Amino acid sequence: MKIVRYRADNKTEYGIWEGKTIRAIVGSPFRGIRMAGRSVKTSDVRLLAPCLPSKVIAIGASYRSHCMEMGQPILEEPMVFFKPASSLAGPEDKLMKPSGVKRFDYEAEVGVVIKRRAFKVPREKALDYVLGYTCCNDVSVRDWQNVGANWQWARAKGSDTFSPIGPCIETEADPFNMWVESRLNGERKQRGSTSDLIWDIPQMISYLSETMTLMPGDVIETGTPSGIGPMNVGDVIEITVDGVGTLRNYVA
Repeated sequence: MKIVRYRADNKTEYGIWEGKTIRAIVGSPFRGIRMAGRSVKTSDVRLLAPCLPSKVIAIGASYRSHCMEMGQPILEEPMVFFKPASSLAGPEDKLMKPSGVKRFDYEAEVGVVIKRRAFKVPREKALDYVLGYTCCNDVSVRDWQNVGANWQWARAKGSDTFSPIGPCIETEADPFNMWVESRLNGERKQRGSTSDLIWDIPQMISYLSETMTLMPGDVIETGTPSGIGPMNVGDVIEITVDGVGTLRNYVA
């Protein structure tokens, strides 16, 4: 089931995406799925970021292939950083490259969308707290990363439009073998599977919830495989997660 958030006739709501049709649901999917009994054509709506997280939690250096690419050691615990809700962008939105920046990178990632409040969740129950999965792009300004006062990455990865997600939340997927890829102007740059993660998705949820409360709609960006690289103004960047769909954005 593909859950989307969309705008039609000056109204924003959630629905179930079925090809050329979206069937509206009542209220929020985080309170259960109840059909509203009406539908709209996909061509008549604007798809938005599929949820409104209180926080985006990102995991760094989580793919073995990416660690090898960057010459980084395999860490004993996940590297965690935050991206504010104000950094959110949706499908077809513009990604704004700041003036003077030399290296503006894409990072294709699988996003995990939390279904209900989670705190101190054991690994074996972690997937019970997942609504589904989405496509993420952890947009990064390398000029600002690990330089001077910016070593915390907040500005380099958390500026406006640096957290595009979408186009939907897929509720039925295999978190242990999900393929994610990036294409820049149609050319494949990355492709990797969550089977290459150092910590699997249930481990990530359990680790994070040990010390922080995960709220409905929160997004965990699970990290990127090898092949990261720069984007330039005018480029089209697409992030595809098999079984979920493709998130397309434009660099401006």
